[in-house]
Amino acid sequence: MIRKRMAWVLLPILALVFTGCPKKPPEPPPTPIEMKADPIKPPPAPPQEVAEPVDVVDDQVEVDPLDSDNMRQVNEEAHRLGFSPDVHFELDQSDLRDEAREKLAKNAQFLKTHPQFTVTIEGHCDERGTNESTTAEDYMVSLGVSKMSMKTITYGEERPVCTMSDESCWWRNRRAHMVITGRK
Repeated sequence: MIRKRMAWVLLPILALVFTGCPKKPPEPPPTPIEMKADPIKPPPAPPQEVAEPVDVVDDQVEVDPLDSDNMRQVNEEAHRLGFSPDVHFELDQSDLRDEAREKLAKNAQFLKTHPQFTVTIEGHCDERGTNESTTAEDYMVSLGVSKMSMKTITYGEERPVCTMSDESCWWRNRRAHMVITGRK
């Protein structure tokens, strides 16, 4: 009795294995298109003169990156326009070198041209020196930048850019780093 049941179960399975799934009949080949004139269609119009090209006005308005709410994008555009993020100092000196004065003058000009921005000046020093971050702010004020548009934070040696112990690395760490942080 069990053999008969097994035979009834196995027989359809074997039939499927040997015969497989039924195949689709092949599609008939496409019929060639007859080249008859369509009595409803009018004959094609003769070619006309080619018109001069017309300038297409793009409806998209370019957005000034300085108008962005994304301060990273604002800083990137400011750097592209000459705003320098870093001014470096000599060891234990708050005197500004000529290069630093030039950078601060460009930054001051940028801030006077774009008074809507506020800047944070981050003061950093190396592992050996003191921090003179207010020098950059004072110089910018002397160039006509409103003190209200600047904020100074002193980090000291807490956030070094370079961690090797040599003069080129220490020099990179002695800096006033300027970041546009908001709008008035």
